[in-house]
Amino acid sequence: MSYVEGLRCRECGRPYPAEALHVCEWCFGPLEVVYDYEAIRAAVSRASIAAGPLSIWRYADLLPAAADGAVSLGAGFTPLVRADRLAAELGLRELWIKNDTLNPTGSFKDRVVSVALTKAQELGFKVAACASTGNLANSVAAHAAHAGMESVVFIPADLEAGKVVTTAVFGGRLVAVEGNYDDVNRLCAELAGEHPAWAFVNVNVRTYYAEGSKTLAFETAEQLGWQAPDHVVVPVASGSQLTKVAKGFKELWAVGLLDEEPHVRISGAQATGCSPVATAFAAGRDVVKPVKPDTIAKSLAIGNPADGPYALEAVRASGGGFGSVTDDEIVAGIRLLARTEGIFAETAGGVTIASLVQLVDSGVVRPDERVVALVTGNGLKTIEAVAPHCRPTATIAPTLEAFAEAVDLPAEL
Repeated sequence: MSYVEGLRCRECGRPYPAEALHVCEWCFGPLEVVYDYEAIRAAVSRASIAAGPLSIWRYADLLPAAADGAVSLGAGFTPLVRADRLAAELGLRELWIKNDTLNPTGSFKDRVVSVALTKAQELGFKVAACASTGNLANSVAAHAAHAGMESVVFIPADLEAGKVVTTAVFGGRLVAVEGNYDDVNRLCAELAGEHPAWAFVNVNVRTYYAEGSKTLAFETAEQLGWQAPDHVVVPVASGSQLTKVAKGFKELWAVGLLDEEPHVRISGAQATGCSPVATAFAAGRDVVKPVKPDTIAKSLAIGNPADGPYALEAVRASGGGFGSVTDDEIVAGIRLLARTEGIFAETAGGVTIASLVQLVDSGVVRPDERVVALVTGNGLKTIEAVAPHCRPTATIAPTLEAFAEAVDLPAEL
């Protein structure tokens, strides 16, 4: 069953029914889902969660849609990998990588889309749509195909080839728009008014869609033995993921799944070429000024982040910080994670790891903390970013002599 009581404006607090609504009609603030936490507390337990599926739907009591008939490809319950080699290089006592590269379409977006389309079907929608920088397009097209829904997906025309192919293959309508993500998103906001029968996952059902990101916090705590970490580093695009991760840890305490009240420090990670939230944080501003994106981290290239102010507030309230890293640092972050832990991340993961390095160097992430870094997309999606730097060690003739001459091996090998 669903424990949703309704929706509420995050700005003025005005209540709304649990319908396909995302903006307050009075103050234009964003809406959020309201739950009956007392009822959830009475119904949920660590044992009931452990008995559930190995997916985000093990936490159905804390999600805004019912698990029965969920639109699911098996998203969630991805590995939490103890990263001792990377921790040693950074001087950290305990570091974990939440490896969301292993979701069905290769990114964390499978979490939010599974929730969004499950709720969309509950509300009677037959068409799934979205504006996307790539990962969301992949996920919406795949989940819609699985559910037998039509899909109409909009992307910037200059998107990475891998993300275009891995959206188009699912057979829905894929529309490339001449412009950046903010242009695409603006068009989709207009189309949502023209096509009220379409479920735009990040427009008219965004309120429900965003709740899927909480499962990153739920899984992290469960995989740590029902303990919250000290510090989490989260990549920031719209800012929604960061705010929902922070909310997720608080909800676990509210419903009695944690023994101690969590005090998780949350830090954000952005590319310097699109860092409006990190810039506002560094300047001590409350206003997040839009920017024009210019970075290889296209999945984070949202110049006017809808949840930027809320991400800013969550980081400040928790005592965290923000990283802002160059394209060269992003590539270095991808290669560092791959070399030390065997995980190949897309450019957003490079932003996370490079920002972690920066946050450690500046003292924001402390050596004695239990740290979790969220790696949210597979490197095969953005192979262009590292291809110039990752070439064969040598090209040789098929002879022992050619190998010996070309490859200098350590004596112990």
